[in-house]
Amino acid sequence: MTSRSAAAAARATVHGYPRQGPNRELKKAIEGYWKGRVGADALRATAADLRRGNWQQLAAAGVHEVPTGDFSYYDHVLDTSVMVGAIPARHRAAVAADGLDGYFAMARGTQDVAPLEMTKWFDTNYHYLVPELGPDTVFAADSSEQVAQLTEARGLGLAARPVLVGPVSYLLLAKPAPGVAAGFDPLTLLDRLLPVYAEVLADLRAAGARWVQLDEPALVQDRSPAALNAAARAYRDLGTLTDRPQLLVASYFDRLGEALPVLAKAPVEGLALDFTGPAAGNLQDLAAVGGLPGKRLVAGVVNGRNVWINHYEQSLATLGTLLGLAEQVDVSSSCSLLHVPLDTGAERDIDPQIVRWLAFARQKTTEIVTLARGLARGTGAIAAELAANRADLASRAGSALTHDPAVRARAAAVTDADGRRSQPYAERSAAQRAHLRLPLLPTTTIGSFPQTAGLRTARADLRSGRLDAEGYEERISAEIREVLAFQEKAGIDVLVHGEPERNDMVQYFAEQLTGYLATQHGWVQSYGTRYVRPPILAGDISRPEPMTVRWTRYAQSLTERPVKGMLTGPVTMLAWSFVRDDQPLGDTARQVALALRDEVNALEAAGTSVIQVDEPALRETLPLRAAGHAAYLAWATEAFRLTTGGVRPDTQIHTHMCYAEFGDILRAIEDLDADVISLEAARSHMQVASELATAGYPREVGPGVYDIHSPRVPDVTEATALLRKGLAAIPAERLWVNPDCGLKTRGWPEVRDALENLVTAAREVRGSLPGGAS
Repeated sequence: MTSRSAAAAARATVHGYPRQGPNRELKKAIEGYWKGRVGADALRATAADLRRGNWQQLAAAGVHEVPTGDFSYYDHVLDTSVMVGAIPARHRAAVAADGLDGYFAMARGTQDVAPLEMTKWFDTNYHYLVPELGPDTVFAADSSEQVAQLTEARGLGLAARPVLVGPVSYLLLAKPAPGVAAGFDPLTLLDRLLPVYAEVLADLRAAGARWVQLDEPALVQDRSPAALNAAARAYRDLGTLTDRPQLLVASYFDRLGEALPVLAKAPVEGLALDFTGPAAGNLQDLAAVGGLPGKRLVAGVVNGRNVWINHYEQSLATLGTLLGLAEQVDVSSSCSLLHVPLDTGAERDIDPQIVRWLAFARQKTTEIVTLARGLARGTGAIAAELAANRADLASRAGSALTHDPAVRARAAAVTDADGRRSQPYAERSAAQRAHLRLPLLPTTTIGSFPQTAGLRTARADLRSGRLDAEGYEERISAEIREVLAFQEKAGIDVLVHGEPERNDMVQYFAEQLTGYLATQHGWVQSYGTRYVRPPILAGDISRPEPMTVRWTRYAQSLTERPVKGMLTGPVTMLAWSFVRDDQPLGDTARQVALALRDEVNALEAAGTSVIQVDEPALRETLPLRAAGHAAYLAWATEAFRLTTGGVRPDTQIHTHMCYAEFGDILRAIEDLDADVISLEAARSHMQVASELATAGYPREVGPGVYDIHSPRVPDVTEATALLRKGLAAIPAERLWVNPDCGLKTRGWPEVRDALENLVTAAREVRGSLPGGAS
């Protein structure tokens, strides 16, 4: 096919779409089901309505081929585990008794059965449920959900493409099941898994699928020759099947690198590649391997992970080059639109001119369709759109919001000394012990306490004017008093004020810093039914006034025990926002760090002796390829030290991280120079404590003994067992006792029981240690 005919054939498509609905209908239905207020049939009907609405909207916008199978009640990797029959032994009875309840038991656990482990989906803030596999795993195909969604879309008269997690990525994302040797490699199960995928593909073909997309994002990471050989074998075997639809193998988030020639040579009909951000190098790489002669290329030129409008002329230039490299070039997002909010049209509180700089899922769909039309018919067909796009890009580039000379001058004046504490850790530790006088195995929590319906109502009443500022502040004061009283009664050593005034750990600060924009309806799925509204980091950052001092000082006035000041760290402020794309991330991080440094110093001046600067996103923001690690970790750790480097030696700096694989950033964790770090450890059975010990980590550690993302309440025996496992790796004088993460999403009854059990476990273990009696 010539370039002209390839352009004429250009079509628009997407990899996936937000699941929640315009008013988070899915979240409400699922949580209603968990509470017994919504029946299974009603939940399924809500899900079907949302799928139908998404597909019809995409088709009406001009998308030629809608995705199916991307919709999920909880997580698409968990859906894949169900599809291939990889049900952990402890969940099989629940799944057999009721498929829906068993599915949610795998996701959330029950009081008697632990859930699957959860971790971050590559370098995003989406969490997936980690498959548990072993040498005895027996796979069995169950394509019912995938076939049903395809049938629904086809019933609406739509061209539809099922989207599945590919077999190689599924195995690379898995981990050894409990009781299986840590060295077991799930990739050794590939030959056992491929026949199951073959059966699913045959079922989808029988249901009318012309194309099926197999997502292989794990191949954009550095992979061993064995993994690349596994990919070659997988797509040789699947590609040579006779009873299958056409196969589109998709990657996103970075360059395919050494995996690109493997997939380009595979007997499949098409590839979907990301051409945005760090994946822009796929263009040169594709040319270097000779393109995709005779194959379909789905070109991801619209960024599916950030909210800024597309640069049409740059994208059209990329697409024009790609026309000579494939038989057919279609236009798409770089990845699923799951990672962005639904619609800018719902935002009423952002300046209309600034809204024109933004593109959420619906706007990105329009961009994709516009680019496909321009590619097929020429730029004259989209002349008005091109002119409007140029004007909006120029408006953003020239805005005073994006350039504050005072902020830039302060950032340019930073020296190495600004990012260093005045004394080394050993001397600081002695000063902190003398000052704080804490027992062995001190207990604390991560920061937040349950956000009750009453608190949410008070916040809504304040916004609507039904409650005045004085009444709202009294409500917050009462909540802090209750939280402090409970912690003192429970026997917790280092207290928190519970954060009742905060809506979200990033949004709360973003709303008080210049340069950030907050949305009202910009919800994005983090995991399951947990949705967040990431703020938009649009311009230069500064702190006009104190953000947390008032409520922290008030909490400290209620108790003799230390109350932690609670801040979100600079890397997480970037990672959990939609960050600006017009300057290096390191420059933005330094601006945020300087604003937070002012807050840390103000907390210390107000009498706060323990300050926690959370960095749960440090690991998730790590570049997917090792070549980018050193540069990233250099600016990321500098930003943390710049935030905390100005305090006295006897002020104890904590940080917190959760739900990530920490093994490859242990050196960076040490470079943060925090005095205490708390980490998720309950679901991973204290693995991180062993990793820190092996790496020789010299500071204090609080590996979690209470998994707060499950409704289970760990009893004293369970917490004690985890604590003793932690003690086997970390000496008692450096070990803290705490939950995995903040308690905002949990209910008060379970929190009370779990924390009381945690304190009891700490006291029992402490009492068994030399010099540890309470």
